[in-house]
Amino acid sequence: MRRAARVGAIIAGLLACLPLHYLHKLAGRPSPWPRRFLFWAGRAAGMRAHIVGTPRPSNVLFVANHLSWLDILLIAGASGAAFVSKDDVARWPVIGWLARLNNTIFVARTARGAVRNQADALREALATGLPVALFPEGTTDGGHIVLPFRASLLSSIFPPLPGLVIQPVAIDYGTAAHAIAWVGREPAKDNVRRVLSRPGATPVTLRFLAPINPAEIPDRKALAALARERIVAALGASAAPADPL
Repeated sequence: MRRAARVGAIIAGLLACLPLHYLHKLAGRPSPWPRRFLFWAGRAAGMRAHIVGTPRPSNVLFVANHLSWLDILLIAGASGAAFVSKDDVARWPVIGWLARLNNTIFVARTARGAVRNQADALREALATGLPVALFPEGTTDGGHIVLPFRASLLSSIFPPLPGLVIQPVAIDYGTAAHAIAWVGREPAKDNVRRVLSRPGATPVTLRFLAPINPAEIPDRKALAALARERIVAALGASAAPADPL
């Protein structure tokens, strides 16, 4: 019953936001409704986000730790950022359509030269000033532990674009992190069912940390290490592996 109620609330929010979104598009105006819907979807899923710091509105690449599909709802709802996604997501029923509404950047990660394809697509989007979010761990398998950031995913930053900053984001689910994390071989539908069935509301803190100027960083490896270091520090010692990787 709890899961059904939450799914119903998400669908109701979508039906309420869609007409308003298309009215903005017809008027040739930027639409705030994808962001508002994603914020509502996160809330309907039981998350209660507390924002610490100020997300940059443009010319920014947010880099965050990654535990769950909920991370996308929370960051997008707080910042309006677009995300990078595998191109097969664009073909998923409903989900692909919703992803396109939020300006998702689709890349062919399975093709030869996939990293370069992703870097080119991401750099092109960032050059327009669009705020974009990326999960440099590349997986949720670390759970509450923040895995090393993949420097290759930050290759689009170098050479640095004029005015672009990197803003680390620490997503903190507190004591619920272990229960929410999507790790191992758990099927997506099972994880969604489990998370939406959780009782009560779950407080989540999103810390938008001090921006980093990539022009002041020697290379992408140093940038990846610095961004991860700041996120781990914001989350506390429990977010770091017992043995450095």
